[in-house]
Order: sequence, then C-alpha cells, then structure tokens
Amino acid sequence: MLSILLVDDEPSILHAYRRVLDSRDHQLFLASSRAEAEEQMRQAKPDVVVLDVHLGDSTGLETFDALQRINARTPIILVTGHGTTDLAIEATKRGAYEYLLKPLDLGTLRDLIQNAGESSRRMQTPAVLPEDQVPADGAGDQLIGRCPAMQAVYKQIGRVAAQDVTVLILGESGTGKELVARAIYQHSHRCGRPFLAINCASIPENLLESELFGHERGAFTGADRKRIGKFEQCHGGTIFLDEVGDMAPLTQTKILRLLQDQSFERVGGNETIRTDVRLIAATNADLERLVQEGRFRGDLNFRLKVFTISLPPLRERGDDIELLLQHYLPRYARELGRELPTLKPETLALLKRYPWPGNVRELQSTVKQLLLGSRDSVIATSMLPPEILAGTTSHPVPVLADQMSQVWERFVNDRIAEGSENIYAEAVEQMEREIIPRILKHTGGNQLQSARLLGIARNSLRSRIRTLRIQIGRTVDLDAIDETG
Repeated sequence: MLSILLVDDEPSILHAYRRVLDSRDHQLFLASSRAEAEEQMRQAKPDVVVLDVHLGDSTGLETFDALQRINARTPIILVTGHGTTDLAIEATKRGAYEYLLKPLDLGTLRDLIQNAGESSRRMQTPAVLPEDQVPADGAGDQLIGRCPAMQAVYKQIGRVAAQDVTVLILGESGTGKELVARAIYQHSHRCGRPFLAINCASIPENLLESELFGHERGAFTGADRKRIGKFEQCHGGTIFLDEVGDMAPLTQTKILRLLQDQSFERVGGNETIRTDVRLIAATNADLERLVQEGRFRGDLNFRLKVFTISLPPLRERGDDIELLLQHYLPRYARELGRELPTLKPETLALLKRYPWPGNVRELQSTVKQLLLGSRDSVIATSMLPPEILAGTTSHPVPVLADQMSQVWERFVNDRIAEGSENIYAEAVEQMEREIIPRILKHTGGNQLQSARLLGIARNSLRSRIRTLRIQIGRTVDLDAIDETG
C-alpha cells in the first residue's frame, strides 16, 4: 500500500485529493499547515508527499526544505500556481521529484504519484537480504541467491558501494541489474540522498537528452517551460542508467563530459551546470562490440567500467532456481489472492532443468501464470507452459540446432540463387517474422512483456510490429502476417 501525505491549506483541494486518491491501494495523510506537515512526515513516514507551495504559516520553499531535512529520500511533488513556477524550478534543483501547475489534471497527478511511489520503493526496500534469510511472505524485490556466482556478486557490491566510483553492471535481460544498482546505492554514503533510475531504451531518443540534462524554454517545439533534468535534480544522490548501449551519440558525449568534470548544459542553453552525482550504468549489450562497430564511444566505455559487475544468467545458478521459487510463490499468491500451492517434485525438477532464457523476470512471469491457472493445492507438471515442457525434453538443443541449420541453409541458398545482394537484412527480417509473433503469442499480445523477453525497447517492438504488419487481437495468429511485406 502506498502512503501519501497531502499538504494544502484549502479544504476543497484536500477534498478533491481524497475523492481521487482514496482507495484500498493508498493510505492518505492530510495536513493544512507546515507544522502539521512536519509532524505527519515524522510520524507517518509517507512514501510520497504532494505539497502546495504556499501555506498560511509558510512562504516560498520553507516547508519543502523542512520536509527535505526530515527525509531527503521521500519524493515531493510540488503544486504551484502560474505565478510561482520559479519557486518550483528552484525546488526541483534542490531535489523535488516534479511540479504541477494549477489547475490540476488529477489524472496526471495520480500517474505521477504512482511513479514517485515506485521511486520511493527503490530507495527504501532493501535490495539484498542477509545470508540464509528469505522472508516468509516473499515481500519485496531482493537479490536472492546462494550459488558461488551470486556470492561473488555480493562481495563485489560490498567492495565498491563505499567507493564513490562509476560502476558498470553487465548481464542478460532479467538477471536483476537494477537490484544490484539499488544495493550499491543503499550501502553507499549517498544512501540518504535520492536514487533515480532511467531506462535509456524506454525513452525516445529525441527526449532522453532533455530527460537527463533538462532544457530551456523554447529549446524545441513543445518546450513551453524550463525543465530541470535528472542529473541536476539528483544532486548529491545516485543515478542508475539502464541500457546505456541504446544512447544516441550526442547523449553519449554529454555523459562523458559529466563523468569527466560533473558539468553539462541544458538543451537549448549555454549555462554550465555543475552537479555531484554518482553514476551506475547497466547494459545487456556487448559494449566492446558496439565500440568496434562505431556505435558506442570507446572513451565513454572506459569511463563507465571503472568497476564492473557481471551477473550470471539463471541457467548457471543451480539450486538458486528453487530458492527463487520459494521466494516468489508466496509473494505472488498473496498479491493475486490465491491459496499458496505446493510444487510436485517432478514439477520442480522440470523447472530446475529449464534454461530460463528470460532469467529471473521470466521465472516471475511463469510463477504468476501457474498461480492464476491453478485450481488445486498443488502445481502439477501438466500445468507448466509448453515452452518449459519442450525445453526440458531429452536432448532438445542438438535437435533444434540441426533443424535450424537446415532451415537457414535453404534460406541462404535460395537467396543466393535469386541473385540477392541484401542477404543480411533479409535474414534479420525473416528471423523477426519467426520470433516476434511467437513471443507476442506467448504473452497474449502484451507488448511491454514481449519487449522485455526480446530484450528490446517497447518503441522498437511497436515499430517492428507495424513494419511486419503483425495483427494483434486477443490472440496472435502466426499465419496472420502479411508475407508480402
């Protein structure tokens, strides 16, 4: 449940907040003065604060500063009138999460509160549990694992957390790179300051630079007000950049400068902004290969990998699979309102043999599917998804490899015979026609989940769906693709 402190001296505004936000998912605390806000901040310890700039017993940023002194990690959303936007911008420089102008769009406020709550959870939920401890209710997201490779990761986190250096986290999609970043932050001397996570692949290329560095009013079409970027907003804290291999060349250049001297300019501005931020980066891409291909700056690669942590894929973690199942089954059973079932020994054996190409994220999704599909107190083998049953049959890899080799040999021979001089692009498109519809069918057309399994940005998936003319209804028909292109 998300706890929210709502601060405003107008009873009608507080009433509107209650009407929009009151639900079983939210716990609301109300304050109409600075004194009440400070008291609620200390006693209730809210996850998110929504604060009106002007209160009867406070002016300017006095209340904001007071709440920041109590807990600088709690995201504060400012609400301001048109005449006080300069105050809101100044507060954002000091670490405010975001500001909204009156009259409020309550739908936007609700979405912003949810995002701020997720940011608060990242900062305050422990990312690593003490050894041999698994919570009985499976609550929260933690790094779970006792295998030697994960023990090595824990030791690396311990060695680098207190050192104010850049860290690069490598690993396949779904291995828990953000959890490692959170653990480093939580054990660092910056743990009392904000932690912000940005996925470079999920933000359109033309907006990422503005998101990170901010922009001046009029910098581009739609820039109707000055915006403070994450690196300025997070002064004194830690920023986690996921999927850094997807950054555009200009953004790479600005990140390099930031790492060199902790300075940058906003988009459309010429004022040099100085900040003090620790950067933790992550990627599932081969940065060395990207450097060789000219798609990633070599000097930035060197700057990022001052200290490198490599996360093992789930298929190499042995008995950790059973440990993760013990963690996520009770958690998701509680969240979905289901009775906690037991795994039959043969079911557990198949789950442990499956290679888990989507890693922990795929395991989480599978646990939810099993819980939603279970009608008994046990999870039998017959309930497992087809890909898990297919992926655990005797000698599946050699048979599959032999079949695929024959398919591609025919494809290449056919293209050569037809005189093609674009075989690489045609092969990539053919592969996408085979893989993307099957992943979409597996997720029931859920594009966000499909993008995660494919390891690509959601925008990239949407683009490929349009290009390949894939029809998505309640189910994805593998035969419904326009083969004419």
